[in-house]
Amino acid sequence: MPISEQRGRRPSPSGAAVASPVHSRLTVLSGPSGVGKSTVVAELSRACPQIWISVSVTTRRPRPGEVDGREYHFVDDDEFDRLIASGALLEWARFAGNRYGTPREPLNAKLEAGVACLLEIDLAGARQVKRVAPDARLVFLAPPSWEELVRRLTGRGTEPAEVLDRRLAAAREELAAAAEFEVTLVNTSVEDVCRQLVALIEDCDDRSLNFALPVWKAERGRHSGPPDRRRHHQPADRRAS
Repeated sequence: MPISEQRGRRPSPSGAAVASPVHSRLTVLSGPSGVGKSTVVAELSRACPQIWISVSVTTRRPRPGEVDGREYHFVDDDEFDRLIASGALLEWARFAGNRYGTPREPLNAKLEAGVACLLEIDLAGARQVKRVAPDARLVFLAPPSWEELVRRLTGRGTEPAEVLDRRLAAAREELAAAAEFEVTLVNTSVEDVCRQLVALIEDCDDRSLNFALPVWKAERGRHSGPPDRRRHHQPADRRAS
């Protein structure tokens, strides 16, 4: 079934049947590079294997230790062009010179089967998904502070200064987009964020769910938040955080 369609009915709290959009089982996690998305998703995958996590397609070359079909589906530019032309990607975006996209068919199959699904994608991809699946829940992962995000990005020490400058500029823009998301989770603890994310996914039809979490906003390129708590980071790319 195309992702833009709806299916099924579920009982309301009063017992009456109400329409249940298939996309209410779809959660999209996004946030700036360096915030820890990949680490949170890895913990969620370990703790809750019943939640299906989409594997993106990318034109980036594999890094040492990466396995095709596990971290990413690695393809060349010609194959990525074919996937776009055939409509096989739900969304796609260019990041740091490479292209990344979400395969549509496996996601549709899981949603059809009633499986809770999670996409970990960048801001551009999240916006595309929201346009075609407005019932999907968008979750923004924020750093404890701007200073901590800068520390994580600069602490890698593996990128030229001009690349790092681009990443920091992109991070400011991404942080300013937090208001577009339904829920903001502040990544002060991978375990805590993972528990909160699982609760959102498993209760994804309850739009009144509201965690008492610290939420901060971007304002004129400066960001504030709760006291800085340091965490490790993942390699830099679209999912890296």
